[in-house]
Amino acid sequence: MVLIIGGVAADYFYLGSLVNKVNVNGLQNGSGSAENILLIGSTSRCALKVQNKAYGLCSPQNSGVNSDIDMILHLVPSTGSVSLLSIPRDLFVPNARKIGSNKIDAALYEGPSQLIAAIEEDFAIPINHYVVLNFDTFANVVNALGGVKMYFPVPIFDAESGLNIERKGCYTLDGLHALRVVRARHLQIQPNPSNHDPRSWPLEALSDLARIRRTHEFLRVLAEKVATRGLGNPLTDQNIATSVLPDLTVDSGFSEGEMVSLARTFAHTSITNVPQFTFPVTNVVTGSLLFYGYYYGDVVFPVQPNGLDAVNQIFDVKAGVNSFTGAALPSPSSLKITVENGTGAANQAASIANPLRAKGFDIVSTGDVTSPGPVSESVVWYGGPPPPAHGNWTSPGLAAAQAVLAQLQGPAILGYNPKSVTPGAIVTVQTGTGLTVKPAPTTKTTKPHSKSSSTTSVTTTTAYVPPGLKGNGDFTAPSAVSQALASYDPRSCNAPGTGPGPS
Repeated sequence: MVLIIGGVAADYFYLGSLVNKVNVNGLQNGSGSAENILLIGSTSRCALKVQNKAYGLCSPQNSGVNSDIDMILHLVPSTGSVSLLSIPRDLFVPNARKIGSNKIDAALYEGPSQLIAAIEEDFAIPINHYVVLNFDTFANVVNALGGVKMYFPVPIFDAESGLNIERKGCYTLDGLHALRVVRARHLQIQPNPSNHDPRSWPLEALSDLARIRRTHEFLRVLAEKVATRGLGNPLTDQNIATSVLPDLTVDSGFSEGEMVSLARTFAHTSITNVPQFTFPVTNVVTGSLLFYGYYYGDVVFPVQPNGLDAVNQIFDVKAGVNSFTGAALPSPSSLKITVENGTGAANQAASIANPLRAKGFDIVSTGDVTSPGPVSESVVWYGGPPPPAHGNWTSPGLAAAQAVLAQLQGPAILGYNPKSVTPGAIVTVQTGTGLTVKPAPTTKTTKPHSKSSSTTSVTTTTAYVPPGLKGNGDFTAPSAVSQALASYDPRSCNAPGTGPGPS
């Protein structure tokens, strides 16, 4: 978006008038040193100006507004660095809805301000701007560029997205077919060349994580097409801009001038060098998640310290620093916390409280709360005033919660809810399945893969398995923050080993 507007900077006031603006609460003003832009892919069919059977028609059964894609684009103008963090759509978080927990993709149903709140409150990631694209926007971008080419190593099929590649080779994808690629979450792969019945082909196991992996690759291919075509020709740029911008929605504070400034700063960024991470998760394998009497379908839980490592690395946050404000985290001895057993397992509260006390935290009390279900994630609850509608949020409770979360391992996340914090404490840890505390370091460790406080010596393509997840049949192994393409994934037609084929 910013590149397209920047390509015709002299005309940007006119182009800005084409973009839809929406009021969004909770956005941070930022310090000017970095920008976090939340990029959303909306599934809303009812918001489309013209209904399209290929996307599914608006109906009482198909009217929901979810965020199928949640990406945070991190820009540092002073260095020209760019990075991208995707949040899986099925990630279960405490503040997805105003009334409580749900999948992160369900937050958009209550509006963009609620989605912003969920990301800021549960991940401690400040958001400065909001951009949402729908099916039409995505397709129009691809079509305005004349389509994109991708190589398919083997035949693949997805009944729900409509993707159907019958022969391997390099294909030119228009907007509709490109959308089928990035929406594919139920991919089936041809097991051998003699089997031509796609509905009998084996199903991919990773669902949304695999879809994110392919979406990241598509972004690289799309960027290659933009670079090849180039921006700067007023006639072609105007055509792209006027095709795309009317279907684009941004927050009302995202001015045309700022868009142009960002476009000029990052116009020559190479997508090849842009880190594209996915927040690390573990799949809950016990079936539909039962949570306080309601079933939520297939969900994934965040994994620590992997999640904090990913956030800290991609946003360049050092150990002991508040990822939201950049200030130092409070010392453990200054924090009064309580630990509540949320699983019903014997002595779990004490098994978490004691090592935290040994690390210097002031443990006010331990106790028990009603278990939300057979399998649950741990939540580090904090209170205080919520993010203001306008202006930056400075929350001692959030800073304290980050200091505590940095010491936990397993399925765990932050959560804002003053009612869940024990009176007299600033933070309450509600324990869930598979939670442990990081052991105190006994010897000098090798440098970890990120700038966080983790002592795990892993790379971005491998994942640390916390003790509480080892051999635990309730969860899959944690996902890596950066996943290599599978042998069957579509990729650039310029990639090594690709050959000619259908066009």
